[in-house]
Amino acid sequence: MVSFQTAFIAAAACGGAAAFSPSGGLPNLNARSSQIQLHASNSIIQERFSAAATALLSFTLLTTPLLTTPQSAFAEDPSQGASLAANSKITTGGASTLQSGRTIAITRGVNLDNSNFKGQNLKGVAFQQSIVRDSDFRGANLVGASFFDATIDGSDFENADMSLCNLEMAQLNRANLKNAIMREMYVSGSTLFEGVKDIEGSDWTDTQLRKDQQKYLCNHPTAKGTNPVTGVDTRESLMCLD
Repeated sequence: MVSFQTAFIAAAACGGAAAFSPSGGLPNLNARSSQIQLHASNSIIQERFSAAATALLSFTLLTTPLLTTPQSAFAEDPSQGASLAANSKITTGGASTLQSGRTIAITRGVNLDNSNFKGQNLKGVAFQQSIVRDSDFRGANLVGASFFDATIDGSDFENADMSLCNLEMAQLNRANLKNAIMREMYVSGSTLFEGVKDIEGSDWTDTQLRKDQQKYLCNHPTAKGTNPVTGVDTRESLMCLD
């Protein structure tokens, strides 16, 4: 393959030779106004060098292969979650990016059905408005993650830490929340937990639930047990009236 340096020398030589060749229209020193003709000559030289540069660029684009290096889904230090730019994208398509200390979702409309995030550090990662059905989040670190307006039907969050998660407008039909830590989550009045599969051992401490949703969860057949990490009783964290 012709090297970039060789191409540059060849193009420059061609352009330079054309610019200074006798046919290039160099100024006539015997003309009445040498200054005007010198300016015209300089313009011709510049035009020919521009043509040579254009030819060089075209030649380089045609002969240089396009090389792309795949980016790793996570950085070498996975403990920092989405706080590192290299950690901000998930291989399967789910992603967030760090901007001025804030994670901004870029996953709108992304389909992440049947993804495997088991045991991964997804701290601060946003799955906003994504479709994440029947996916595996077991044991994952989801502290501060966002599932705003996301569809997470049938996904498994057993033993996951979902503290400070944003579940506003999320759909959780058939979702497994067994032993999940769900402290201080943000749930709006439109967040519905109807159809959730299992909440045994989950910890809902300081999560402000709508009254009808609180009643529904307290009446759920799996509303029992103690969270294995925090040691908090599920019904107590839901403030059920036993």
